[in-house]
Formats: sequence, C-alpha cells, structure tokens
Amino acid sequence: MGGIFGVAAKDSCVMDLFFGVDYHSHLGTKRGGMTVCDGKSFNRVIHNIENSPFRTKFEYDVEDMHGNLGIGCISDKDPQPLLIQSHLGSFALTTVGKISNKDNIVKRLYKEGMTYFLEQSGGSINETELVAALINRKPSIEEGIEYAKEVIEGSMSMLIMTSQGIYAARDKNGRTPLIIGRKDTAYCVTFESYAYLNLGYTFCRELGPSEVVFINPDGIKDIALPCEYMSICAFLWVYYGYPTATYEGRNVEQMRYISGSLLAGRDDVSADIVAGVPDSGTAHAIGYANESGISFARPFIKYTPTWPRSFMPTRQDQRKLVARMKLIPVEALIRGKNLLLIDDSIVRGTQLRETTDFLYHSGARDVHVRPACPPVMFPCKYLNFSRSTSAYDLIARRIIREREGDDVSDELLCDYANPDSRNYREMVEKIRKQQNFTTLRYQRLDDLIKSIGLPECRLCTYCWSGHEK
Repeated sequence: MGGIFGVAAKDSCVMDLFFGVDYHSHLGTKRGGMTVCDGKSFNRVIHNIENSPFRTKFEYDVEDMHGNLGIGCISDKDPQPLLIQSHLGSFALTTVGKISNKDNIVKRLYKEGMTYFLEQSGGSINETELVAALINRKPSIEEGIEYAKEVIEGSMSMLIMTSQGIYAARDKNGRTPLIIGRKDTAYCVTFESYAYLNLGYTFCRELGPSEVVFINPDGIKDIALPCEYMSICAFLWVYYGYPTATYEGRNVEQMRYISGSLLAGRDDVSADIVAGVPDSGTAHAIGYANESGISFARPFIKYTPTWPRSFMPTRQDQRKLVARMKLIPVEALIRGKNLLLIDDSIVRGTQLRETTDFLYHSGARDVHVRPACPPVMFPCKYLNFSRSTSAYDLIARRIIREREGDDVSDELLCDYANPDSRNYREMVEKIRKQQNFTTLRYQRLDDLIKSIGLPECRLCTYCWSGHEK
C-alpha cells in the first residue's frame, strides 16, 4: 500500500510535513521520502525504513530542509517522491496505488519516443516514474494528469508539487482516499484523515473519485470535478486503516465493532474468552465480545517497543520469524482455556497457523477462528493489498485447486465464494483442518458491507467476490 501527505503553508511547512508523513507509517515499511520547495528550489530526502521507523530516519534531516511547500510518502514499494525536470518545468511527484497494465504502458511509451527508464534492482521500473512519463506526454500538468488517469489500469492517486503549489489527484475510481485539511496559515492533503488533527488542521473536504485540485497557501482551485462512480477499497476498513481514520464518513474503529458484532450474531460457539490478533483484529474482537457476552481478553500481547508496525517482510522465512517474535503469550489467560480468536483476514494461512500453534503450545484447549472478512479468493488488481504473485498463494485458491484442478471456471469460483453453497462449506472445512483450528467461520460479504455502511456499488470487493468494478 502506501500513504501520502502534502502541505502548502504561508510559512515553513517542514514540521507539519514530517509529522503528517509519519502518521502514515502503518501503511508501509520499505521507504519514506519528503520533498520541500521554497518557491525556487527543491530539496528531497529518501530513506530506507525497513529496519527503523520513519521518524528516526528523518528527524535530523528536517533541520536542513526549508520551504513552504512539501509532499512526502510512506512507500511499501519504490523510492519516492521523484524530482522531475521536463518541458513542463520542475516538479516533484509522489503516488499511491498500483499500475496493473505497466508492461503495456512501457511498450506504448517506447513506441511514442520514450528512450529509457531508470531500472531498479530486479529489473522493475518505478511506477511513480512511469506516471511522470505519462504526465509529460501532454502540454500541461493538468492535461497530463487526465491522460494518466485514462491510460492507467489499476489505481493511482498522486500529489504533484510545483514551485507554485500542489496538485492533488484522487484515483479515477476513488479506490484510495484523499482528504484536505486547513488552518489559518496552511492547507494539507492526506491519505489518512486523522494525520493533521494534532497539527492544528480541521477538516475541509474529501476529494471525490477522479477529482483534481490545486492547493497553494491561499486556497484551493478546482481542476477536475469528481465523478459519480466510486469503488473505494473495502479492505481499508478491515485492515489497512488506522482505527482513528475515517473514509467517506465511515470510521474504521466503529466499522470493526459493528463487524465483530455481526460475526457474533451468526455464531453459537461456546468459548471462555474472545481475543483479537493485534492490532487490526482487536476492535473486531471487542465488537464480538460485546454482542456475544463472552469476555474479551488479551491472551497474547504485541511487543510494540521494537515491533510497532504491522506490515511484514517479503521473504516467507523472515515473515514467520517476525510473526513469532511480535507476539508474547500470557499463559495465565491461555492454559486450559477455550479461545475464540479474531484476525482481520486469512490470506496465505501461514501467520495465523503460526499463531494458533503457539496458543496450543501455551496450553490452549481449543482455538476457534473467526476472520473478519470472507475468504480471499483473488489477488488484488488495484492496490498492493497482497504480495501474492499468483492466485495459488491464497489458501482458499489452493484448496479449490486441490478439489477441482487448475482449470476452474469463473462460475465455479463464484459458487465457492457463496457462503450458502456446499462448495463454500467444504472449502472452509478443508481450510480448518489444514490450519488446525477447532472451528472456523468467516465473516460474510453482505455483513461486511453492512458494517461499513456504504452501498455495495460504491465499494471494491474484488479480492473476495471477483467482481470487477
């Protein structure tokens, strides 16, 4: 995933930018970056944050940064912001999203005269550089943004900073949010709605799908009006979003309480305590406990002093080690107990199986598992929700392949996604056995949508349903 933040101020923007970007640290662990402009020149800093939090890597850089305009990001992929010089002048660019048709765009640009891209380790091209190349095909930044939105398949929200101000452009389908805050001396634009609260900003407006604005210290100028169609990622509420975040008027923490309550309303299991896998499973578990009357407890604690963030390394062996190191059991709350465990999701099945095994090792009698979303059936096309490169990285799809072989029709996959079908029940039972859970019951998609409170037609649920929007 990733998060972006920008500031246009009448005086220095540096500290607001520093803390605003830092408040997006839960959205990625690979790189962080900040760029500021004083109206004449740009100053950029990028650091690897895989082993250190954003704040510790940048706290000394801010002393040497000066400017009243700034953009920054937490990236789970490529280094950014990028500094670009072209016929459009000098500008800085940062993005959040995923380009699903990257190879086709690259071929298209080569045919149109583009001579090269900077190659990264592993032979990949920085997607933010690709966006810059698209923008530069047009005679103005405004036209370039519209062109990029037309060409890109997937999702792409962006901040473009010139020496005069910041263009903020939300993805054409609104899959990710962009919110504007204001105070007497500045405006900011942010992925996470709460990132500006402690900096003295108040809510100004939320950009609609495909909307583009230009922000400077004096105000906001509309460049492209929002479209009616929206398909915001439902997984923002389930997992990505910080509890204090609000998207489209729907708070993350409140949604998770409601989701857990709806899970409990369909369940009749007997348990001694309800627990959430920290951090994103905790609120779901509280909602379940409140509805069911089963006591909420924390039979394992996340060690936050050195493991403050929830994302994991890309290598599977490292992921397994980190998953084990993060959580410390409270044996007094585990031994001999019948536990009901709620996690935000089951994707590959590796981490939750590790957690379950360590609960059994610590003396749990039973472990009932209740994921807070339906089985993940399709790798995300629109955001980097899953690092999966194949559908068969997903445990649900591996089970289906074991039952049906490699050639599975879309119609059959839809039947497996239907919680009222026999195939769905047998798939879930097979997952339960493989994962060594006492019982397993997933959240239903209709209840998940109900807990968010937006119409289904305005939510992207592709990873569960396979329905493209």
